[in-house]
Amino acid sequence: MKRILSLVFTVIFFIVSVAGLAGCTPKQASAQPIVEKFLSSISGQNFDQAAQLTDADTHVSQLLRRSWDGLQATSLGTHLDSLDTKGTIAVAHYSMKWALPKERTLEYQTSMTLNRLNGEWIIRWQPTALHPDLSANQHLELRPINATKARVISSDGADVLVPGAEYRVIVDLAQVSDRDYVARKIATAVNSAHERDNSVPTVVPQELSNTLKNASGTYSVMTINEIQGSLIEEELSGIPGISFNREATMVETDPGFAPDIVSRVSSLVDEKLDGKNGWQIAAVTTDGAVVNTIEKQEPEVAPAIEISLDHNVQQAAEEAVNVRADMQTMMVAIRPSTGQILAVAQTDKADKSGDLALTGLFPPGSTFKIITAQAGIQEQNLSPDSIVPCPGSMNIYGRVVNNYNGFSLGNVPLESAFARSCNTTFADISTKLERGQLQDIASEFGIGVDYVVPGLNTVTGSVPAGDTELEKTEAGYGQGLDLVSPFGMALVSATAASGKTPVPTLVSGYNTEQDKHPIAPKPEVLDQVRRMMRSVVTSGTAAGMKAGGEIYGKTGEAEINEGSHAWFTGYREDIAFATLVVLGGGSETAVAVTDKFFQRLDELNSARHPE
Repeated sequence: MKRILSLVFTVIFFIVSVAGLAGCTPKQASAQPIVEKFLSSISGQNFDQAAQLTDADTHVSQLLRRSWDGLQATSLGTHLDSLDTKGTIAVAHYSMKWALPKERTLEYQTSMTLNRLNGEWIIRWQPTALHPDLSANQHLELRPINATKARVISSDGADVLVPGAEYRVIVDLAQVSDRDYVARKIATAVNSAHERDNSVPTVVPQELSNTLKNASGTYSVMTINEIQGSLIEEELSGIPGISFNREATMVETDPGFAPDIVSRVSSLVDEKLDGKNGWQIAAVTTDGAVVNTIEKQEPEVAPAIEISLDHNVQQAAEEAVNVRADMQTMMVAIRPSTGQILAVAQTDKADKSGDLALTGLFPPGSTFKIITAQAGIQEQNLSPDSIVPCPGSMNIYGRVVNNYNGFSLGNVPLESAFARSCNTTFADISTKLERGQLQDIASEFGIGVDYVVPGLNTVTGSVPAGDTELEKTEAGYGQGLDLVSPFGMALVSATAASGKTPVPTLVSGYNTEQDKHPIAPKPEVLDQVRRMMRSVVTSGTAAGMKAGGEIYGKTGEAEINEGSHAWFTGYREDIAFATLVVLGGGSETAVAVTDKFFQRLDELNSARHPE
């Protein structure tokens, strides 16, 4: 019995001893604190501390820093999703959410592997621990994708300004020993380029030399279009101090197409052409090469901006005014239905005096009889069939009014007096108007209204109130204090065509402002004026035009001390025009220019649409 009890106690002691030994074996540490410390260290931008938890600490610290800076990160949120441990190996799965500039985010899941060595966990480093798409020696970067600038197009859809480049010629004067030599070299190269392409400006060697002598540091000489700029760069390569910068810019597709207006438009709309840049998050090597695009937002190109100029109308107008290139000849064309300014053209002689077609003020001569006729029919119950006097001369309150070359028609229908342009008839009508009536009718046709057209400077003109009989007499046939611009007279004809004065516009998305909004002419009266305008072309002072289509118009010869200005204004279909030849003599000069315009326009339109 004692032996049995002794054996039982021995077994119990052994079991207790074994249990005691088992209870003394230390529990293995979890990898979770290491993973969480690594993630929180990155979030806190403590990259060295995070790297020390890996088996490649120096390399990892650089990678983490480059990625944070490359992403331009503002913060990083992390979350440990799961941790799988098998013996001495643990795999952590976690989520990362980067906050980037302009409210952008980068969010994904990835993982890392840890090994337990000597009882401690260490991260076995792979770039995928930062992002699953990273490979060795790569880091993350946020890079912009610049949006291509939008185009500027004409109203007929042709490109006017497109994204391109130009070359800037720069002289670093600290590297120049002989400034005369550099100036001569640049001038020779640039002037040779001008012979190849006249859009390249010329350079006077001595003027450039003097400028360089008075300059210091770096001096920007000029900018040149991309084609000629690259040729000049090649020609001047190797000369100390001369360098070239290639710069992005908007390029005119046709430098001869309304250059002054296109230049103004370019400055006006420049910011609206930029569009919205895109971006990409990329895997990038240490030398900056993109290996892989991880996430991408494509850029948004801004919509094309349209200017109202029509290529064919502008070209036809330019060719037409140059029929009288020896004079200050100009033309404005407007679309009556919309107010779009279709063309503004003037000769080089006119250019020397500024924007005469838009802001120059001249007496309108007999073209003003459009307004006087409207007033006579509306206020004096006249009609095209009313019999009116048309003597060769008429003394009205001491002012002797003469017809051109003193012609006389006797008593004729108002339509005939209008078509043959009887000064005496319309002086008589205007003298009988009440004070302010002619001025009010003129405003119904846009004269005296101040328009602010973005991209242009414009003036319509002015008409006196008629405080004296003399003022009223002279105003009726476009003399005295009457003053208009070709732009203003084009609006008069656009009003006659459409029934109300259209608001002139140049650039889509930019609204025209005006200081007043006069009422539209009475339509039943305007119908009768249109009838008379047609007679001018079929049997009156503009008869014999070769251009096709139904043209409505009014000629004018405005007398001044130095001679007389030749005018013609009117419309055909949806194109209203005003043509002026300063000191051009009789109105037949302006009629000939306009006839050339419509003939050439028809040719260009036929070439565009042969059917």
